[in-house]
Amino acid sequence: MLALYHNDMSSCAQKVRLCLAEKELEWESRHLDLRAGEHQQDWYVRLNPRAVVPTLVDDDTVVPESNVINEYLEDRFPDHALMPDDAFGRAKVRLWTKQLDEGVHDAGIAVISFALAFRHQYLNKGEAGKAMLESIPDPIKRERRRDVIENGLDSTFFKTALLRMLELYDDMETRLARGPWLADSQYTIADAALTPYVVRLDHLDIMGLLDEHPRVLDWYNRLKSRPSFQRAIVDWENSQYLTLMKQQGRENWKKVRRLAIR
Repeated sequence: MLALYHNDMSSCAQKVRLCLAEKELEWESRHLDLRAGEHQQDWYVRLNPRAVVPTLVDDDTVVPESNVINEYLEDRFPDHALMPDDAFGRAKVRLWTKQLDEGVHDAGIAVISFALAFRHQYLNKGEAGKAMLESIPDPIKRERRRDVIENGLDSTFFKTALLRMLELYDDMETRLARGPWLADSQYTIADAALTPYVVRLDHLDIMGLLDEHPRVLDWYNRLKSRPSFQRAIVDWENSQYLTLMKQQGRENWKKVRRLAIR
């Protein structure tokens, strides 16, 4: 039986839940409250030394890292294929997921989301929030998170993060001019992996960043019509987080738009 340690609003968890839904796999939910620091407890760090979600458990096999998990699921359960048949097609999928691991995730989630919304949760916790910050294992990510929490949109990292995300959406717009999906003529792991990085704009109510990306908007609207989107994302939406995210996004939209000017 598959079990997934995940969080309801985690972008990395969303992409794995999308693949599980697309492949019609049954799985056991083991939900972690990230704001309570459950992912930083010793028992979980033994499963996932980076103290992040998600982690997949397949009987006695433990697989961390969302992009690795999705390729594992594809190899382990080949039905409802989410990778192209040809080597170059699979390479194109990996070029998209590689972007996520090389800066996009940190820009779109660790910086933009925290600068706009989640920093307030840390600040409101006082000393407990500081303790959670100090528990981040990676010193580079820890210090970047500290700057974002303390300075919000005035963080030295915020504008750079916005520009990196716009670069991603430019790449997607260009690719979608040649076909309906990101890496192939069919929906693949690439589409599942990139979905959360538009969902997050939606949840933060800053979709205006995509005003010059009509093909990306069309791609996103088509994704929302797939049953997997409901099962993997909508069914797990946390109303408390959504309220905070949308409120902060709306209040700060004018400044976000100004900072996004290239």
